[in-house]
Amino acid sequence: MHPNPAFRTKNDALNLQFARERGFGVLAVNGAEGPMLSHVPYLLTGDGGRADVHLVRSNPIARAVKDATPAVIAVSGGHSYISPDWYEIEDQVPTWNYVAVHLRGMLVPLPSDALEPLIDDLSAEFEARLLPKAPWLSDKMTDGLKARMMRQIVPFRLEIASLDGTWKLGQNKPDSARLAAAKAVADAGVGQDLAWLSTLMETPPALD
Repeated sequence: MHPNPAFRTKNDALNLQFARERGFGVLAVNGAEGPMLSHVPYLLTGDGGRADVHLVRSNPIARAVKDATPAVIAVSGGHSYISPDWYEIEDQVPTWNYVAVHLRGMLVPLPSDALEPLIDDLSAEFEARLLPKAPWLSDKMTDGLKARMMRQIVPFRLEIASLDGTWKLGQNKPDSARLAAAKAVADAGVGQDLAWLSTLMETPPALD
């Protein structure tokens, strides 16, 4: 997380809304030989107190985590390189604007009977975003194939103890400079989700 308080927020509602909309992040756990990372979809509970995930049984994290273990899910949003020239003011330096939220807590293995409801809830969350498409349901699979695939994955829950967010959108610059950079990001940015990031730069959310 960025150390400048101008970009940091403990606004849990803002961070949770962003994390819920993204639904995909990097799960990180300390291992015996160093950090272990896995890219995972997740499902946040309504109050944001838990994030349910599943891992392939052969995943190093799945193999290592047998009891409650400290972990974090890092969720990234739009980002772009910012050229100093875009600000249209003197004595600026290159930087990178971005949004990121960390969900930090304890990763806990779940019993095997939690897996099927977890998969159904996770797919229902994202299938609902594809409307008017009829949602995919796991009962469309043949029982034998479904059972074989279920045996290959294991369920986990991140019990979230803290949220931390960086919303680095040029809030430390004069409005005219920030708006000029926002337009340049939309027109010629180098990064991801440039239109989304540009819109946020134009009207940064309240971080307090």
